[in-house]
Amino acid sequence: MEKKVIESTIVVHNIAKRHNVGTMARSATAFGVTEVILVGRRDFNAFGSHGSTSHLCFRHFHSLNDARVYLKDKDFDICGVEITHDSLPVTQHPFTKSTAFLLGNEGTGLSAKECGICDFFVYIPQYGCGTASLNVTVAASIVLHHFGVWAGFSERTREGNKFVVAEKPVKQVRRNYCAETKESVIEERKVRKENALNGFFDEKGTADAPSNMLDTLFSD
Repeated sequence: MEKKVIESTIVVHNIAKRHNVGTMARSATAFGVTEVILVGRRDFNAFGSHGSTSHLCFRHFHSLNDARVYLKDKDFDICGVEITHDSLPVTQHPFTKSTAFLLGNEGTGLSAKECGICDFFVYIPQYGCGTASLNVTVAASIVLHHFGVWAGFSERTREGNKFVVAEKPVKQVRRNYCAETKESVIEERKVRKENALNGFFDEKGTADAPSNMLDTLFSD
């Protein structure tokens, strides 16, 4: 009987600081993440990714429920990274199959709606007394590393004091947005107007924050 492939995914929904997604993508490639799921707005700041976005598959959904349906169809567990009354220490490796990790907002953590799509929760034990929580990208790195250890992912080969990076695809595209059809963009605009949806980023960004690239590609 063929052994079932174990995969990991991260779900990005309510991360306030755009540059955190770029650094999270770098950790995702290092620890064997198969796909990054963006919920809400699809653009992001690739700063800090060091080119790692070229080695990741991005998928976009308009709502958390849509993302959940997709993951359940693939037989994924959804794990919230949050301290709750029933969360387990990630050091116990409480995993049973392919898992999608949902990280909370840097300031407020996971919302009730986000918690509602999760199957279970893990937290990262701390041993010092100087901070109440970790940076979201640091938390993602620790959790993804533990999952990789549990799943038995093969260690990447090394050359000198660095790990060997895979060759990039021949055709490169600018990977700071998740591309979709024109129809999908129109639908997203409709959802925003109807529900006053702000997306998963803080819309109060600075003037130099990147715009939604698809609004440029498919402008009216």
